[in-house]
Amino acid sequence: MLTVGVLALQGAFREHIKALNRIGVRGQQVKLPQHLANLDALIIPGGESTTIGKLAVAFKLIEPIRRLAMEGLPIFGTCAGMIFLAKSTAQGYGQPLLELMDISVQRNGFGRQVDSFEIDLAIPALGERPFRSIFIRAPYVERVGEGVSTLATLPDGRIVSAREGNLLVSAFHPELGEDLRFHEYFVEMARAK
Repeated sequence: MLTVGVLALQGAFREHIKALNRIGVRGQQVKLPQHLANLDALIIPGGESTTIGKLAVAFKLIEPIRRLAMEGLPIFGTCAGMIFLAKSTAQGYGQPLLELMDISVQRNGFGRQVDSFEIDLAIPALGERPFRSIFIRAPYVERVGEGVSTLATLPDGRIVSAREGNLLVSAFHPELGEDLRFHEYFVEMARAK
């Protein structure tokens, strides 16, 4: 059975573990560097990206996660996790980032909590049926590098999901809905590595 770690410093880590369990994958909380051992993949959940970054620094997780990513470990960042995986943020807050994926992210790209929304998105990598996507104080991808593939955009063209090799991001929260295809897609990345 595959074991997928979920960074459990802050945010929606429990919901990701439940989604993984529902598709027959073992979800494991990651709070310390030793929790990264023997994982088949890692999810960085939504939450508050500055807090996640500061806690990752405090718990000495930045370098071990970077090393595993460079070795090919599949990593999936959702919402705040997308920000944390990015090379840069448009605002340049100076918050701790993993600087792994060649994207620049606009934090809180759609406004405040009251501006949260749901939308059905076409995501060809998941099949023909639209994917119900939940956006909560969400970011979006402002710039993608050469090796980055766009997986989903909003009707206005803003990029909200992308992949670069073993790195996957979404601005929305697939763990909060009933549709498990995004987690299944990520698990297939782990099986293929």
